[in-house]
Amino acid sequence: MLCITDSESMKKKQEGKKVPSEGNLSTEKRKAEDDIESAEKRKRKKNKCPTPRPACSWVHFSREFIKEYSASHPESCGLKAATKAASDAWKSMRVEEKAKYTKQARELWDSYLSTAPARIPKPRKQTKLVTRCSPGRLFNVLQRLSPEQNAAVKSMGFGSLLGLRCRTLRRSLCLWLLERFNTAGCSLEICGMCIPLSPRDVEIVLGLAASGKDVINSGPDDLIVDLRRSYNATNHGISVRLLEERLTAPEAGEDFKRSFVLYALGTLLSPTARLDVSPSFLHFLTNMDVVHQYNWGKFLLDRLVREVSRFHQGKQRAVGGCLLFLQLFYYESISVEGSHSSNSSVVPCLSSWGEEEISEREKRQRELGGYGFGEVICKERCTGLEFSESRGQLDGSSEGKISSGVNHDSVFEQQANQAGKEIMNGNTYVEGANVPSLLTSNDVLCGNMEVGTESASTICQNKEYDCNGTLNCIDDVIPEETCIFSPHACPLLDCNFTGSSEQLSLHFSSKHWDCGRRFRYNIPLSVSLGVNEQFLVLQAEEDGVLFLLGKGIESLGNTVIVTCIGPSSSQDRFLYDVVASRGVSSLRLKSLTECFPGRVEGLPPVDFLLIPFAFLGPSGQLDLEVCIWSSTELGADCT
Repeated sequence: MLCITDSESMKKKQEGKKVPSEGNLSTEKRKAEDDIESAEKRKRKKNKCPTPRPACSWVHFSREFIKEYSASHPESCGLKAATKAASDAWKSMRVEEKAKYTKQARELWDSYLSTAPARIPKPRKQTKLVTRCSPGRLFNVLQRLSPEQNAAVKSMGFGSLLGLRCRTLRRSLCLWLLERFNTAGCSLEICGMCIPLSPRDVEIVLGLAASGKDVINSGPDDLIVDLRRSYNATNHGISVRLLEERLTAPEAGEDFKRSFVLYALGTLLSPTARLDVSPSFLHFLTNMDVVHQYNWGKFLLDRLVREVSRFHQGKQRAVGGCLLFLQLFYYESISVEGSHSSNSSVVPCLSSWGEEEISEREKRQRELGGYGFGEVICKERCTGLEFSESRGQLDGSSEGKISSGVNHDSVFEQQANQAGKEIMNGNTYVEGANVPSLLTSNDVLCGNMEVGTESASTICQNKEYDCNGTLNCIDDVIPEETCIFSPHACPLLDCNFTGSSEQLSLHFSSKHWDCGRRFRYNIPLSVSLGVNEQFLVLQAEEDGVLFLLGKGIESLGNTVIVTCIGPSSSQDRFLYDVVASRGVSSLRLKSLTECFPGRVEGLPPVDFLLIPFAFLGPSGQLDLEVCIWSSTELGADCT
């Protein structure tokens, strides 16, 4: 009976499959209607874009290469082998060789843009920011680094990141800034103004170099095969978690340096939509000895513009690029009354913003009504000295009025009990002082001061500049010229500050932090002097010593010298190296600095490098590489 029952039930099931019910018929009918509707939608969408987008330069090259390759290699295995050969050939080509295909693609693209209808951007419904930019991850790794590893980070030019104090992004602010980011003009449109962004801003905010070689993350794959294998690189990239584990090792060699740069790029400086680091970065990390020579400011800004542009186009939901730079740039550029940003003078600004400062700023911003309420701070950002009207007066109306025989009024009172004197902001002002601001050629410009002596005095006149007044007298005269506290003048034309070398160092780093270049001893620094820039102020990060890179004009070319702002009797001597290059040709000067108590006008009696005009750049700028060695580390070269 059971067997009969089972066979009957199976027969009924088979009959049920052959004869569909009314419910199944309606389901199949709806499915067929949906298929027809989907096909019509695809057809309408295809008809909307009758003109395809033009191909890129790589496509033009590959079509031509594959055609020739297939004809000359009939034994090849088909399109895959030809495409691989085309890819290898493209990567090994120079920029000049690619120009033909780049020009062809550009012409087709311009023609397409002029004829194609304007594209309506997709409306964005995103209200929350998705990003892999995570300063907190980098902050946690930085806390575990050893002193040797910190030194390795500084040697690569990333020492400013060690001052990172911010651990979280203010995502609402970043999303607000992204909506006002103009990728075409690389600017922020906030507070009714268009604020441009430049690599110099990256240097001020994050402390990364804004000059030097371009970072090129491309090249033949065979050069990085071993590195890819070392980092287990896949098609997706190098795992950030793997890099995090490798940074826990105590070593501080080349492997640590490469892993740190990759980790910093993947978590803060140039993150992408994924939690991975692009293996293409390995191309500029094959030689870790030249990492400090790269223009990281330009690289970071270019990557940020690219990632924000992709986000605006709706190509990716997550936002790549260094959003922390945008956040801190907003804090530094928009002044809110009573906030931290209006008083910040520390460079780089990265070290000025911790969680407490940001919370206080956000609180003040909410009290004023939200983002966009405030005043744009127009901070003067200069890489050298812009000559003002006073320079024109020297060449014109002032000529003949200032000579080497000018008598100076001292800013010091010659008696111990001075009267009518005020000390304001570290500057000493004396009523009745009348000192010319500029001297003739070959004289040291020392602002409103004179290094003088007075007979029969027992108090050093440099006491106002922290001198303890215990110098020995020779023939009842205090030799102020040998005093290490002798006053020095600020080298900038529009500043009358005078003080000891230590006071001048603090003054320049706090008041003129954006008008010079900071450098590290024993590490080459790439600088550029414009046509109208006569000198550039360099300040050492280690001890704050100020140097002047001066430029003069002669009949054959430009003269370049390096001097140190310090007492003329100083025993500290600094070895420096200046190199000017043009193609395979280069000029070099290796010498010792001389100390002067201020800016030097004209050509002082020191070693200089004469650079022909043919070495100037296309805009008339003078590109140099300068390296200064610390006086404490000099060996036989200084003796």
